Amino acid sequence: MKKRIKAVAFMFAAAIALSSMFVMSAQATSTSDKLQQIQQQKKATEQKKNNAEDNLSDLKEEKTGLQSYLNNLNEDLTAATNELERIEKLIAEKNQAIEETRKSLQEAKKKEAEEAVNMKLRIQFMYEKSSTAYLDMLFSTDNFAEFLTMNKYIEKVTEYDRESLKAYTELKEQIQKQEEELKEDQASLEVLLEQATAKKESVESLVAETHENVQDYMSQISAEEKRLYDYEQQLLAQENDEAVLKKKLEEEKALSALVSQTTMRDLSNINFTAGDLDMMAAIIECEAGGESYTGKVAVGAVVMNRVKSPLFPDTVAGVIYQKKQFSPVGSGRFAIVLARGANQSCYQAAQEAMAGASPVGNCVFFRTPIPGLTGIQIGGHIFY
Repeated sequence: MKKRIKAVAFMFAAAIALSSMFVMSAQATSTSDKLQQIQQQKKATEQKKNNAEDNLSDLKEEKTGLQSYLNNLNEDLTAATNELERIEKLIAEKNQAIEETRKSLQEAKKKEAEEAVNMKLRIQFMYEKSSTAYLDMLFSTDNFAEFLTMNKYIEKVTEYDRESLKAYTELKEQIQKQEEELKEDQASLEVLLEQATAKKESVESLVAETHENVQDYMSQISAEEKRLYDYEQQLLAQENDEAVLKKKLEEEKALSALVSQTTMRDLSNINFTAGDLDMMAAIIECEAGGESYTGKVAVGAVVMNRVKSPLFPDTVAGVIYQKKQFSPVGSGRFAIVLARGANQSCYQAAQEAMAGASPVGNCVFFRTPIPGLTGIQIGGHIFY
């Protein structure tokens, strides 16, 4: 009976053990599956982030090309405007010349009319009466010498009539020629004005269209930058669930503790370069753009604490570009903000941090809060 009881007990214990092993195995499998799932999600998010970076790069390249094209169009527009102004000035000068010439023509036509009347009278006299009149004049002389003198006079009168007729004809031709030339000049200038106006309007249309395209690309870049930021936040959230996070945090805590035991460099011994303020303001906007002003200064202080620590690079650029330290640098978002310039609040926070202000002491790390992580919390960040 005792053997039977022992056998039953053994079987019961074995069943419990097997059950426990099954539960432990199931838990392990569940954890492993969860970790694998998280890693797959992280990989997918990283791929999306890479795609977003590529798309952002393409958009920036397109926008740069359009901006260059827009600059050229603006130069063309300036040239077209100057050409139009030049032609308008020429037209104004030509109109003034036409007006002056028109006055001269009126005088010439008046003279032409007078000459025409005189010429008609002389011609009429020449053809109707000149032969008899001239003969009467010749034969009315008293002597041969007077006859010769009268003959010369008649020749001169006749020659004068011929010259007057010739001058009248030339004057009339000259007036007609001037009128034709003025009309041609005015017509040519009007054609040039029409062409210059059309060119200016065409360039203005292209400028407006290209400017609109540039604005569209800027909107797309802004949207892509926002999408890239969202992917960064997803990656951070996914990394929070990974087993490696605990190890990483322990390493950072150990390094932070080590920093507290080392002698920090004095601020007066740090040599800032011309671009340090721009980089500091840009990394503050990327990491703490939505935080309070104190939160912005705190992020800048972390950068400065690293610069002052012998365990990190000794320049602002070296700290910011240190591998795998600031995710916006790796994603390219930092470069975008640096290129366009951070906002005024971030610049002010950068100046204050670079002047030595630190609301987080000698902290050299910060991140979004997670269970078990202690430190100085300012807004959405824990500093440690």
